[in-house]
Amino acid sequence: MSQFSLRLPETLHQQLIHLAEGEGIPLEQYIVYALTRQVALTYSIQATSLASINQQKQSFKELLIGLGKTDADEVESILAEREMVDPEPELSSDTIIRLQQRMRDGLLS
Repeated sequence: MSQFSLRLPETLHQQLIHLAEGEGIPLEQYIVYALTRQVALTYSIQATSLASINQQKQSFKELLIGLGKTDADEVESILAEREMVDPEPELSSDTIIRLQQRMRDGLLS
């Protein structure tokens, strides 16, 4: 394990102490946790280019047109073959309901 010294503004240091105490863990452990979480978020959230977004929209439109020419049995067959995955733990049922409402209201495009 590596070590290094770090100078912190006093207010940040006090905030970190307070957060670590709230979690009931040592300050150093809390800092490692906070840094690990931030690094993981940085790698898991990637910006999507406008060109990629436009391509995805076009592909989706083409898919919808193609599905319009497909009978219900074929659609059911395709859906039955898809891979089912569990949603991320942060994606609560309340969040799903709000997203569905926004989609119905046309707020997501």
